[in-house]
Amino acid sequence: MVSVDVVVPCYNYARYLPTCVGSVLSQSGVDVRVLIINDASPDNTRQVADGLAQSDSRIRVIHHETNKGHIFTYNEGLEAATADYVVLLSADDILTPGALNRATQLMEANPSVGLVYGHPRTFQGDTVPAPRTGKATWTVWKGDDWLGLMCRSGKNFIICPEVVMRTSVQHQIGGYSSALPYSADMEMWMRAAKVSDIGRVNGTDQAYYRVHSLSMQRSVAGMFFDLKIRLLAYEAVLKEDLTATAKRLLEQARQSIARTALSHATSSIRCDEPLDADVSEYVDFAVAAYPDIAHSRQWRLLQRIRSARPHPIAITVARTVRRVRNSLQYRHWRWRGTEW
Repeated sequence: MVSVDVVVPCYNYARYLPTCVGSVLSQSGVDVRVLIINDASPDNTRQVADGLAQSDSRIRVIHHETNKGHIFTYNEGLEAATADYVVLLSADDILTPGALNRATQLMEANPSVGLVYGHPRTFQGDTVPAPRTGKATWTVWKGDDWLGLMCRSGKNFIICPEVVMRTSVQHQIGGYSSALPYSADMEMWMRAAKVSDIGRVNGTDQAYYRVHSLSMQRSVAGMFFDLKIRLLAYEAVLKEDLTATAKRLLEQARQSIARTALSHATSSIRCDEPLDADVSEYVDFAVAAYPDIAHSRQWRLLQRIRSARPHPIAITVARTVRRVRNSLQYRHWRWRGTEW
């Protein structure tokens, strides 16, 4: 039976901790161990974590006497992993039944795969929805191919709790970058793709991602901010790589980010909805990211729309289209739920 170390960083999430840890200990088909790292939480995390550890020998706890921040805490846990596979699971998130077995089976059958992810189910409140339990299938990409998909889309395909890493690959690439506090996960996934293949479990939910008032998604999320940190992640992985492939991928990523910036600004004007930044900031950012965007059809369209207010009927139609699009693409606006 394969072994999995699950690192559970916790800051002020004592109320969620038992459910999170319980979802790990109930995983079938794998030998699991849990490391809870309490980053000097001001709530009763210490008491809850110690109580859980006393009830199950598979749980170990580290208490920080002073708050060290999420990046340090994540990396401390990942460095301590010695099992075949490792998972970083925020204390407010939950694994679905059988998630670890499905992911590790994929990697056991494909030794070149270093990272597996799947579909995360988002939810709010205390009621956990029933997961999809269809027949699981696999998709495996060559690392370079998956990295190419990331760059051409300009998006992050992964939220986080659904990820299982091969521990040897995790140690090879290192942990989260302290220079990227808000997109270090995206940057790390891309580094993994540079040294290993990437797998995905299809047809079933792999984890629950909890959205609540104290998560980073609610406190700092916004499209303009999101686009900026995505670009930083791409540059961190590819800018210093002087190969022709890396240069091409970075160019594609810059172009995708610039197009998304103009598209979002255009849609907001059409819908007569406020932006999280001024339109001119979106425009300047798009040009800085990819100067040739100034010669594109998207650029010309935005300039025309900025000079003429849309008809009220057009605004209503555009708002409806945008709501549908955002509901379908919500999972790409990913943020890890932590209070750091």
